Amino acid sequence: MESAEALHTGTIGRFVGWSLIGTIVIGIVTAQFLGSDININLSADVAAVAESMLEAEQRLRARAWIAALAFALEALASVGFFLLLRRFGPLLAGWSLFVGLAASLLMLLGAVFALNAAEIAGDSAYGAMGGETRTMLASLQATSDYTSFHLGLVLSATAKAGFFALFLKSNLIPKIIAGWGLFASLFVAVTIVARDFIPMLGHGTITMAFMLSNLIALVSTGLYLGIRGVRTG
Repeated sequence: MESAEALHTGTIGRFVGWSLIGTIVIGIVTAQFLGSDININLSADVAAVAESMLEAEQRLRARAWIAALAFALEALASVGFFLLLRRFGPLLAGWSLFVGLAASLLMLLGAVFALNAAEIAGDSAYGAMGGETRTMLASLQATSDYTSFHLGLVLSATAKAGFFALFLKSNLIPKIIAGWGLFASLFVAVTIVARDFIPMLGHGTITMAFMLSNLIALVSTGLYLGIRGVRTG
């Protein structure tokens, strides 16, 4: 029979796995059904996004509360990773947890900015302002969302690189999944930072490459942990 510790570890692994899958599903649903026209992270046209925000109060509120749910799942996954991996590297696991939670908080700011934009769109006090002033305020919310999201993405990828390095060491998941996860996480973090200094790295093909690599890593890790748990032998 499995030991109590093995059962406990397996349960944590499954929680982590389905939390990861949950964040991915939420991201896809948000992009598909709430629209890229109010999400600056899916559109490069700040002015157009700001204009759309002023006509989308309810969608902005929905996006904010969905983002809060995604934050909760992401934080749960980070804590779960730490509990699974701390015995294989306490310092790296603790550092990755701290960075991962900081990333989750930065991404939660996206919910704050969406609610701010919803207030600007729907509150009659803002309606008394000139159209250009309201558009400027909405643009500030969109730009703040963009910067917080991308900084959070870099920190999240860096934290996951630490966790995947410990997965490689621990053998709790197949090495091919852990190795790909480490590669994809570093690919995301390094490319996002580097493209601020090397503009050609911001090309859509490169962005698609690192996002797809990261998606494969997270889906494979989430499904393995969610279905199998972790290896015990």
